[in-house]
Amino acid sequence: MKKLSVNPNFIFLIVFTALLSACNTTPSAPVNKGEMVEYFADNALSTPLAIVQHPAGIYKDGVTYVSYQGPLTDPYVAAYHHQTKQWQGPFQAGESDLGRMNKKKPDNHGKPTMLIDELGYIHIFFGGHGGSPKDGKNLLGNYNSGRNKHVVSKRPGDISEWQELKNISVFGTYNQAIKMDNGDIYLIYRHGAHRSDWVYQKSTDHGRTFEAPVSFLKHKPHETKNNHDSWYVWATRGHNDDIIMSYDYHVCPNDTRARGHIPVRHDLYYMVFNTKNNTWRNVQSEPLSIPVTRQVADAKTLVTRTGGDDMWTFNGSAHLDQQGNPHLSINIGKDMGKPWGGSKQTRYYRWTGESWVGGNLVNPKQHKSKGSEGDFIIHSPTDIQFTLAYQEKNNDAIVADFHSQDGGKTFVKGQELLKRSDVSWSVSSLIENAHPDARILVAERPKGTQWRKIYLLGDNGPVKRAKSEALVLKEADKVIFK
Repeated sequence: MKKLSVNPNFIFLIVFTALLSACNTTPSAPVNKGEMVEYFADNALSTPLAIVQHPAGIYKDGVTYVSYQGPLTDPYVAAYHHQTKQWQGPFQAGESDLGRMNKKKPDNHGKPTMLIDELGYIHIFFGGHGGSPKDGKNLLGNYNSGRNKHVVSKRPGDISEWQELKNISVFGTYNQAIKMDNGDIYLIYRHGAHRSDWVYQKSTDHGRTFEAPVSFLKHKPHETKNNHDSWYVWATRGHNDDIIMSYDYHVCPNDTRARGHIPVRHDLYYMVFNTKNNTWRNVQSEPLSIPVTRQVADAKTLVTRTGGDDMWTFNGSAHLDQQGNPHLSINIGKDMGKPWGGSKQTRYYRWTGESWVGGNLVNPKQHKSKGSEGDFIIHSPTDIQFTLAYQEKNNDAIVADFHSQDGGKTFVKGQELLKRSDVSWSVSSLIENAHPDARILVAERPKGTQWRKIYLLGDNGPVKRAKSEALVLKEADKVIFK
């Protein structure tokens, strides 16, 4: 009998293909798993999302990756595969200090921020609210609690396993992560608690190391009033090598004995960071020296005053149109006698090339009891689309699109993406590089519990999931926060 000859290269190819198939983490085609629900997880905690910690989600290579604050304020990450319509996760990505401090209510300042580097590894920044003196001396601000942390996926595109990289300042709060075209990563945050500089840290090796923090907004005592100058920032990619920033002024009172710390914030500002030559400028291209003080901000970067002492602000977002002109949103409302009280309604501004215009309400029919938050995209300099989460007079909580065809003079309500009764919302900024079916994250906040269902919304409403997969909250997770 003739002996059979087999090419060893062919054997290697078969074995390699089998191993590759076994390691593939992409879910297979969907199967019937019973009842479908509109949320993808039920273990989001307290205020699990915010506009300022961003991006909370990124679309890449057919997958939408999302992050949120879960049990013990830890970061959780899930992924939706659009072709197979299958979910993965959520997986716990790290361990936050803020949920392990024996407090009755969660500290929500450490919500996760996501970035995917040029090699496909997923990074999560989370857990910080200023650190504490035991973490060392904060030369750029004051302390509160919770160390800022950084974890990265062990494999590109795989959310199932994570490792911590101790390479960023532990004093960070309100992380915002930006990747430039050349792969450089900028992590932007407040370097401590309320009385702290805003800084950036730069990485040129895919987030494996970061340079020392650089201050760009300065905190300092007010020169005449019994207050302290501080800031809240929202930053994102501009065009080419630019990072654009909108920000508001935080009046931090020195005497807080009556009500504790009061989050009074006013006005709206804008400036640009050219990362190629490390220069800063205002909207008129006048150079700025950093760190910018309140006096310089008022003289060079002011967009608008937002009203009297009783009119407070809360961060919106900023984007550029095709001509390179900035468009901004800010949430403005009246203090109702308690922190975060009143109705903060979303207003819109844009730069025409010569002046700032706008200030109109995006949702003029909104009830004045709960306020609105959201983000927007620019289809053209005069064609703007907002996605807002808000509450109506009958206590219906709604997430809906609003459109303007006249440069923000008027907005018309479009489709409703989600509606619930007797809840309030937490909402993210828009998913980075979003797929039309998965544009924004929202979490409903019912009364009487700290636990939230969380949704991924797009043009067709919620991205659904089998109920058996979406019920992920464990009884053991409810021990500290009821």
